[in-house]
Amino acid sequence: MNIDLNQFIKDHITYRKESFFAADIEAHEGELSAKIKDKRVLVIGGAGTIGSSYIRAILNFHPSSLYIVDTNENGLTELTRDLRSRAGQYVPNDYKPYPINFGSNVFYKMLEREGPFDIIANFAAHKHVRSEKDKYSVEAMIENNVFKANDFLQYLNANQKPEHFFCVSTDKAANPVNVMGASKKLMEDVIMSYSNQLQISTARFANVAFSNGSLLDGYIQRLMKKQPFSCPSDVKRFFVSPEESGQICMLACMLGDSSDIFFPKLSEDQMVNFKDITLDFFKSMGLEADLCSSEDEAKEKALALTSNSKSYPVYFFDTDTSGEKLFEEFYTSTDQLDMNKFRSLGVIKNATKESIQMIDDRIKGLKDLLNLDDYQKSDIVKMLTEYIPDFEHIETGKSLDQKM
Repeated sequence: MNIDLNQFIKDHITYRKESFFAADIEAHEGELSAKIKDKRVLVIGGAGTIGSSYIRAILNFHPSSLYIVDTNENGLTELTRDLRSRAGQYVPNDYKPYPINFGSNVFYKMLEREGPFDIIANFAAHKHVRSEKDKYSVEAMIENNVFKANDFLQYLNANQKPEHFFCVSTDKAANPVNVMGASKKLMEDVIMSYSNQLQISTARFANVAFSNGSLLDGYIQRLMKKQPFSCPSDVKRFFVSPEESGQICMLACMLGDSSDIFFPKLSEDQMVNFKDITLDFFKSMGLEADLCSSEDEAKEKALALTSNSKSYPVYFFDTDTSGEKLFEEFYTSTDQLDMNKFRSLGVIKNATKESIQMIDDRIKGLKDLLNLDDYQKSDIVKMLTEYIPDFEHIETGKSLDQKM
């Protein structure tokens, strides 16, 4: 594949020659250095696109220790190879990547013996709308995004309080229409319930261009396998680059007041249509899009692809799957915003702070439901709607897993 993805992102997705957050990083360089240099850092879910980008961002400020937890053993291996292979890359002597499950017994054993940590950032999450197709996937999503986060904060509050705790959220937590967004909104409520006891912040932000498992990342796999492209024609999204995704999390983790929710100050005209990105991707590859009227037609045409083919089959469709918005938003009409402290970042200052007891009661309610033999996905949606008044689930009966 003859394409520079970083350059493509700058030229055709973000339309930015330098990082959107570069000015704020420069303006707060001294404060960032004071809070990160010689500190012990734990990153959970650090092998993913955002977690690994966060790691590269904070390593510029020379922490003394870096411990990384992720179930993706291959991803941890590649992250380590990448860090070790970069010219001039600082890696602390106390560097330990652990292929263990966040929330497991061995995870807490590691904490007890290797902690405490000054800075903790949690990126372990179910992040795809695709993951809400059935009740078992939804249960796993809630366990990862909500239950484990709550158990972890209970442990930290009682045993090892860090100087900074960060847990990544999503733009889909603002007026959620899918279970993933609702679970992350509930995660926000969970972490905010501890924000008087711990220094806690989070960030909502846009799609990360070519992040692991994303539609655009899938294009690379389709090309390698000579399979057709499939893309919604009517969906616009905000985008940040992988580098920018790590930087916004670093800024939110280190510079926020407790209970702050950060978001990038992107304007509506900076949203990009997936169809336009797809057509530009073909052009950058020296290919023309061969527009198909169905998945079957696209798959049939893909059978004839050769290394000399100058056109490539793609099927554009109108969105009709559950939990999909045609647009994105970072905050609601009732949020109190600070748009002046940072050049590139806005901050929600009035995040809901429920009591720890109320959060525990909600979690118990969810667990009781999930322990029933005959619960359905609709039962989970109903309970989440009771907990999150802004949650208006879009249910069409169709899942992304029914599409290419």
